[in-house]
Amino acid sequence: MTGTASRGRRERLRAETTAEIKKVALELMASGGPDAITLRAIAREMGMTANAIYGYFATRDDLVTTLINDVYTALADAVDAAWETTPTTDPAAQIQSWACAFRNWALANPQGFRLIYGDPVPGYRAPEQGAAPDAARRVCTGLTALAGAAWPYAQSLYEGSEFKWSDFDAGLLEKVRPAFPELPPAAVALALRIWGRLHGLVSLEVYGHLRNQTTSPEKLFHEELTQLVRALGVPHQE
Repeated sequence: MTGTASRGRRERLRAETTAEIKKVALELMASGGPDAITLRAIAREMGMTANAIYGYFATRDDLVTTLINDVYTALADAVDAAWETTPTTDPAAQIQSWACAFRNWALANPQGFRLIYGDPVPGYRAPEQGAAPDAARRVCTGLTALAGAAWPYAQSLYEGSEFKWSDFDAGLLEKVRPAFPELPPAAVALALRIWGRLHGLVSLEVYGHLRNQTTSPEKLFHEELTQLVRALGVPHQE
């Protein structure tokens, strides 16, 4: 029993230390940019020896890969939850709910947003299979769900579209096509266009570029959503 308790305590302490390492890494990035993420700097902040921190992450790239995976997973969980709790009978509300969850997550986690969408870590080399393919593609699959909700109303806008499946990443299509077998390549293009509109304003807000232009960035974002839904011809249920 004592051995089991000791092992449980060690595992708990290791998990807590690992979580602190990741937290400090993002804090260093926030204050000093992506160059500031080094194992030695983290060890110094935590009062650990460099050798001790290598027991948790063998290399800086291992830590960055873990951070990217965690961040993508947290984002995917947030937008998926918003989507799943919105009635499927109201596609406009689904689009708006997903988009607002994305913005809210980004504003609550600016360092994470900057890590995956803004500031590459110099010299970082992702694993051969990619840093976080499943979590990142979950977000892309969610975007395709937005396009799928809008497609019955917006497809006339894409008549004569020249998009082909070969225009898109094969890994993305492995996720998207089985989930949405009825959608054509143009719908995936629509998903990326929606992404561009949402990501643009959120990125400006996270990086502080709207601070001197508007006192109501939330109102600006919601107006963009309203106009997006209207442009796609998606009805809003009363």
